Amino acid sequence: MHQTGPTQRYMQELQEGIEQIWEVAQELGLRPFPTHFEIVPAAVMYEIGSYGMPGRFSHWTHGKAYQMQKTMYDYGLSKIYELVINTNPCYAFLLETNTVLQNKLVAAHVLAHSDFFANNAHFAKTSRRMVDTVSLNADRIRRYEFEHGTDEVERLLDAALSIQEHIDPYITPEDVQPAKPEAPRRPASTYDDLFRLDERGEPEPEPSDEDSSRLRPAQPVRDLLLFILTHSPRLDDWERDVVSIVRTEMLYFYPQLQTKIINEGWASYWHAQIMRELDLSTDEYLEFAQLHAAILQPSPRRINPYHLGYRILEDIERRANEAGEDGRAKLFEVREVESDVSLIRNYLTEELVEDLDLYLYQRVGDELVIVDKRWESVRERLCAQLTNHGFPVIQVEDGDYNGNSELYLRHVWDGEKLDLHYAQKTMEHIYRLWDRRIWLETRKDEDEPLILSYDAREGHKIHT
Repeated sequence: MHQTGPTQRYMQELQEGIEQIWEVAQELGLRPFPTHFEIVPAAVMYEIGSYGMPGRFSHWTHGKAYQMQKTMYDYGLSKIYELVINTNPCYAFLLETNTVLQNKLVAAHVLAHSDFFANNAHFAKTSRRMVDTVSLNADRIRRYEFEHGTDEVERLLDAALSIQEHIDPYITPEDVQPAKPEAPRRPASTYDDLFRLDERGEPEPEPSDEDSSRLRPAQPVRDLLLFILTHSPRLDDWERDVVSIVRTEMLYFYPQLQTKIINEGWASYWHAQIMRELDLSTDEYLEFAQLHAAILQPSPRRINPYHLGYRILEDIERRANEAGEDGRAKLFEVREVESDVSLIRNYLTEELVEDLDLYLYQRVGDELVIVDKRWESVRERLCAQLTNHGFPVIQVEDGDYNGNSELYLRHVWDGEKLDLHYAQKTMEHIYRLWDRRIWLETRKDEDEPLILSYDAREGHKIHT
């Protein structure tokens, strides 16, 4: 541990506590990565939190996030207790203003996160050396700033970051290639088998110039960044590298978006189990109980992922035990394979929805009105919101629309209208990456289509 402010006695007590917590976690069945803890002041904690990890490239959006988070902390409105980085070994940062007991609880929470990173299937392909990678990426971006100018690189980053959530971790560059034209077919005959033997060594026919100029993918593509990176008619090599950096780093963060509820629920469940195994004094146990209750405090207007994940996992264990199974073993099985969507779909029951008082509401005039309390409706809405992590699904339909390399995008309608002002500003950023007219097909409502277009020379147009 690196000492930045706490006393020697504080550090000694915390170090001994973390060693004991590690042993208890192992005894309970957790298998986290080796974890390095460092105690840091609030300014460092919020800087790492706003950037996502230490050493990442600079951009004004990171500074904005830092200012908002730090201001909330300074006014006592919110507080980051811990940060843990998904690497092997894991790096965890504890706040120096926390009490020893608070940091013990945070350490237990961190080790459960580390166990989840190490064993959940959705993290299996993430880079475990991402701290090194982001540092190298930041060095390259600083070099591009020197070579091409800070303003030019910032505009490029603005554009790439505006669509960074629109990626698909399950496709490869081959999946965004144009559909290959079919080879000419001979008329069917009784000699087809002999013709096929004769064709074995022949190369596939080259597509015509007309075919090769098309950039219409064989299937609609959800990964905007990958399609633009692969097919943009305007990006230089260094610009493609910057777009690739943004996509690579977003792919690293993507599993965390997929597992926010189950990951926080898992960490909350195990920090409670671990802390109860420690020999705490009455005052320490009271402090732990108050902090644990604050973490799991439900909100009347939004889902607290800690609370929902914790309660679902508790319910899974209880029901497995009642069915004569090993409830703890069932939890480890869930930890291995589930994401937020599958957790909600498979394990959010009618009894839990009623017990947690979950409901759907909407604004009617100046009031918020409950519109549905049926458990199936709640479950389906949660799954729909979590499927793309709250972002609209935008697909590339054609990269050569109108035969002029114009980019045609389509909003996959899910009943939620786009914020048109936000959509139009994003189209301007996409134009920076594509340099041809951008089209976006969406809807005003279920039955009324709406098509937006943007070109730097003609500005925005709305086609109904």
